[in-house]
Amino acid sequence: MPNDVAILIVTYNSEQQITACLQSALDQRRNVTQQIVVVDNNSTDGTVALIREKFPMVKLLTPGQNLGFAKGVNLAARNADAEFLLLLNPDTEVLDHAVDVVVEFARAHPHYGLYGGKTLKPNGSLEPSSCWGLPSLWSLFLYAFALTTIAPRNRWLDPESLGSWPRDTVREVGIITGCFLLVGRTAWEKLAGLDERYFMYGEDADFSMRARRAGYRPVICPTAQVMHEVGQSSSTPLRKALLLYKGKACYIRTHWTGLKRSLGLGLLLIGVGVRTTAGVLLRKRDQPWKGLWQQRAEWIKGYPKGSH
Repeated sequence: MPNDVAILIVTYNSEQQITACLQSALDQRRNVTQQIVVVDNNSTDGTVALIREKFPMVKLLTPGQNLGFAKGVNLAARNADAEFLLLLNPDTEVLDHAVDVVVEFARAHPHYGLYGGKTLKPNGSLEPSSCWGLPSLWSLFLYAFALTTIAPRNRWLDPESLGSWPRDTVREVGIITGCFLLVGRTAWEKLAGLDERYFMYGEDADFSMRARRAGYRPVICPTAQVMHEVGQSSSTPLRKALLLYKGKACYIRTHWTGLKRSLGLGLLLIGVGVRTTAGVLLRKRDQPWKGLWQQRAEWIKGYPKGSH
């Protein structure tokens, strides 16, 4: 008989975070039956040894190479046996029986299909990146001319941030991020999992968009809460930025066509160019914009066409 939920975690040099993550998932379980599947992306620290020693109940897969996030999750899903799949970052901690809460919510509201929660910073304040609004030409125009930077989390000038909404109500959203995302096995298979073109960043936006087109309605369950340390998976700011913008370009190339696609990519380039110029004028040397601009011919291509 399958478990109620399989928790899917992809690790990469996660030795400092994974103990708290796995222990919280075990300690906070209430009534659901759960399986934990970890795919390790060829960590060079003690992640694998730690999991084997302290968490022998975890199903640990070691493919021997860095598959990236999407391929890692898909591999974990193929090795899971559960009614629901829960994507969970290794730099999170489950709070207040969050896995039980989101599974119970999904069973009570099956029409949504995709479910997220509320993420908190280690100090207990809101960490708003559990969800985002879908990108649009308007949001990219505001980004291109730095209005999103001037007025972050403003409902009108930074619409992808969803404004100042504190994630405290049930609400349909454009994107549920992969740090805490629940999906039923049936929906997962209908959507063919994550698009494996995306190495890291952008795969959750793509997944949410494809889910919406298939008739699902991504929703936030505010009582399912996790603590999340953002940005623990990338080695340097430039490395993270390159992956992030390659994912953004891939999303635009995949889901937009014609003039809209061209304008979207152009606005993305303008936004990076504006921030690069501002960084030079203000002599800010610790930001990745200059390197991102210098490598624009590479990341603007997105990822090669894949299976979706």
